[in-house]
Amino acid sequence: MFDSAAEEAHKGQEPLAVRMRPRGLDEVIGQRHLLGPGTPLRRLVESEAPMSLFLWGPPGTGKTTLAYVVAGVTKRRFVEVSAVSAGVKEVRAAIEQARRELGMTGRQTVLFVDEVHRFNKAQQDALLPAVENRWVTFIGATTENPFFSVISPLLSRSLLLTLESLSEDDVRAVLDRAVADPRGLGGRVTLAPEAADHLVRLAGGDARRSLTYLEAAALLVPEGAITVETVEKAVDKAAVRYDRQGDQHYDVISAFIKSMRGSDADAALHYLARMIEAGEDPRFLARRIMIFASEDVGMADPTCLQIAVAAAQAVEMIGLPEGRINLAQAVIHCALAPKSNAVVKAIGAAGDDVRKGLIGQVPGHLRDAHYPGAAALGHGKDYQYPHDFEHGLVRQDYAPEQIRGRRYYEPTRHGAEAHFADRWTKIREFLRGPR
Repeated sequence: MFDSAAEEAHKGQEPLAVRMRPRGLDEVIGQRHLLGPGTPLRRLVESEAPMSLFLWGPPGTGKTTLAYVVAGVTKRRFVEVSAVSAGVKEVRAAIEQARRELGMTGRQTVLFVDEVHRFNKAQQDALLPAVENRWVTFIGATTENPFFSVISPLLSRSLLLTLESLSEDDVRAVLDRAVADPRGLGGRVTLAPEAADHLVRLAGGDARRSLTYLEAAALLVPEGAITVETVEKAVDKAAVRYDRQGDQHYDVISAFIKSMRGSDADAALHYLARMIEAGEDPRFLARRIMIFASEDVGMADPTCLQIAVAAAQAVEMIGLPEGRINLAQAVIHCALAPKSNAVVKAIGAAGDDVRKGLIGQVPGHLRDAHYPGAAALGHGKDYQYPHDFEHGLVRQDYAPEQIRGRRYYEPTRHGAEAHFADRWTKIREFLRGPR
């Protein structure tokens, strides 16, 4: 725990990311949806009333920065508590000190709790009196969904603001400012365009990471140009030959999908790692895996889609770098699963017929019979309720007359789909007769 007085003693020795923290909302790069005129954050900053905020977003998107800016712009005392190391005793001590300061001098305090999702229920309960009585301006930062990790009484008394990963242009602007600004490198070095591109890739939307790597590279080049080679030496990470906007992007994602389709888990993991290291959006990778689970595995292993969706949700909740483990598990499962493209062929064939005009009228006994007047139109007449029959099956027409002979789903004998193939053959013959 520390306040602004302690911070003064260390000026000039802070990391580059700390020195380059914006001094006002207008200096904040990114998060335009939160900072425009009339936005809740701007209105709260411009008022003098205490407030309670939760800032939810991936690492390096500016949660701590916004807390500092709020304290600086509103001339409030800044106190930070880390949920990693602090307990109820430290939280209560910080709140009591803030109450004394408010009573003696009238000066308000910003109580910033980083990684607030790590607090247990008792620790979060300790914050409630301060939030409810407005003894402090509370700001909690979290990388996890607060609806799962924060108690409802605390969340309901706070404004939730969602931060987004910085775009490549945003990260590049952060680097350019750090190179030129006297608080940063003061123009003592220059940043070659290729080196800037590499830093942007390595950052993956994380401004703090980009500045940490830039500072490490600048230490190797007291004067002159920072090159890709300088960056590689500084961060011990080779440049990944992967252009997210060019042919390499399409080539690598194509190889990734085809390696899973070919059941080569090792090759698929290589391409996954290659894209992650190049700064590819993990949500894009999760989406591709979910598509693959139905397009190339389908009913041969119905659990594959469940694994893929779970990995996508995990990535959304925890982000990188840990999310790469969830993606890797899904990739291995997809690669080793038995394969079937029967699902994608089935919906493709059905779609082709619809586009050709093979639509027809919905059979009368299947039409909605719940609204007044439906019975007079014959809707629902003679419909037979399958649950009233043995095995839950009854022979009646379900498809429009124009497509009653069409067959779309033709299962393979691969994996679990063999079971569905046997069952579908029997059901189809029962409903329509032998082929």
